[in-house]
Amino acid sequence: MEKFDKHSGVAAPLNMINIDTDKLIPKQFLKTIKRTGLGQYLFNEIRFNSDGSENKDFILNKPAYRDASILVAGDNFGCGSSREHAPWSLLDFGVKCVISTSFADIFFNNCFKNGILPIVVSKEQLDQLMDDANNGANSILDIDLENQQIGRPNGDKINFQIDEFRKHCLINGLDDIGLTMQKQDSIGDFEKRREIEQPWV
Repeated sequence: MEKFDKHSGVAAPLNMINIDTDKLIPKQFLKTIKRTGLGQYLFNEIRFNSDGSENKDFILNKPAYRDASILVAGDNFGCGSSREHAPWSLLDFGVKCVISTSFADIFFNNCFKNGILPIVVSKEQLDQLMDDANNGANSILDIDLENQQIGRPNGDKINFQIDEFRKHCLINGLDDIGLTMQKQDSIGDFEKRREIEQPWV
C-alpha cells in the first residue's frame, strides 16, 4: 500500500448527503477482483448520461476538478453495501482523501486498508471546507497526517482526530498483508518448531 503522510491537491465539493457505495461504483462493475481500472466507473450513474456522454453538470467533469484528489462531501459518506470496490474506484480515480462529518463504518475501515484517508470534521468545519472547495482550481487543501491538520487556502488550519494505529498504518503504507509480513520471522520460527513438534500436521 502506498504511504500517506502529506498530500496537497484540488478539493472537489460534493454537497450531497448519503452518497452510498452503489453511487460510488454501481453493482454491474463489481465482477472484477482487480483494484485497478475501476476509476473510470466512479460515480458512473451521475457522471455520465444514458448515452455514455459526460454529464457536464457533475462536479468531477468540470475542468477545474478533473484532477481533484480530495473530496469534501456531505453526511454519511459511503453508506449502503460493504463493497470494497468503492475505495478501490476512488483510489484508482486519484482520490487520496475524503472529508465529511460522518462515514459508514465499513466504508470508513476499508479506506484505511486501501490507502485513503477519511477525515471526520464538524459541520461548521465542513461548511468552511465546502466554501474552499467551491473556488475551482484554487481549491487547494494541504493534508498533513503526521500533525493531523488540514491546511486551508487562507492559511488557517483545521485539526482532526485519527486512531493512532490507523495513522501508523497509513504513514508506513501497511495494509493487512503488510502488517502480517512484519511478523514474518515469528511466523517462520513457529513453522519450523511445528515441523519438529508436530511432524504429522
